[in-house]
Amino acid sequence: MQRKAYVSGVAALLAALLAGCTGSSDSGGATDDSNPGDTGTATATAEPGRYRTLPEPCGVVGEDTLDSLLPGIQELTDADQQEKAYEGTPTLTYDTDRKIGCRWKVDSAEATDHLFVGFERVVSYDTSVSDDSEAEQLFATEQEAADLPEPVSSDSDTAGGEGTASTDPSGSPSSPAANSPSPSVSSSTSPSASASTDAADAAELQPRVLEDLGDEAFLDDRLAGSGSTAQQRTVTVAFRTSNVIVTIEYEEQPATVGVVPDSEEMQDRAQKLAAQLADALSE
Repeated sequence: MQRKAYVSGVAALLAALLAGCTGSSDSGGATDDSNPGDTGTATATAEPGRYRTLPEPCGVVGEDTLDSLLPGIQELTDADQQEKAYEGTPTLTYDTDRKIGCRWKVDSAEATDHLFVGFERVVSYDTSVSDDSEAEQLFATEQEAADLPEPVSSDSDTAGGEGTASTDPSGSPSSPAANSPSPSVSSSTSPSASASTDAADAAELQPRVLEDLGDEAFLDDRLAGSGSTAQQRTVTVAFRTSNVIVTIEYEEQPATVGVVPDSEEMQDRAQKLAAQLADALSE
């Protein structure tokens, strides 16, 4: 009889324990693995940039374009030298997936021309910032460093600006209208009209933001050297498309002291190359 009473007591104890467990699970209390602070939403990751690779920098510029930018190539009579001039020299880089470039240098009878083309693929290491946004911030820093002048209106009132001299990109100031001789009746061009034309030309060639090139772009034009030294002009065109920034630097130094490289011609060549590279990236 004692053995039966013992078994009954154990059974009663087990029943009580089971009832307690069932009651606690039905009470609606939080379980051990529940997270009161977890709302069930995940942080969104920013979109990656469009470009994952970069083009081969020394092969992206065609020979016809190089002939235009570097006229001295056509003057080379040695076939091996000409081929080497077309090939260019890759810039030193430690990560060809992120930043690459190529340089060309060719001498001619009239001048020495330099060309640099660089590509930089921007990658954001912040998952909340997209590659495009990171590239946009970097491009804004580069544009700010270029220190572009305020845009100048090309149709400004010349009469109201008498007595002032404007400076074109070649570094030669135009003559003030007030100091010009009075025009004769038979004169077809007045000094004020000439000054207005000079001002318009200067406004069109000054360093500026460019439209219709990539997502954003700018052009810089600088002239260095004067007096007894040959003047060197450097035209820079930079543009961004998605998470890639492209930089073109085109330099020319005449062989003759006193000769000033033509700003309009150099800007036109550099912008044509930039348009070609933008098209190549869009393919």
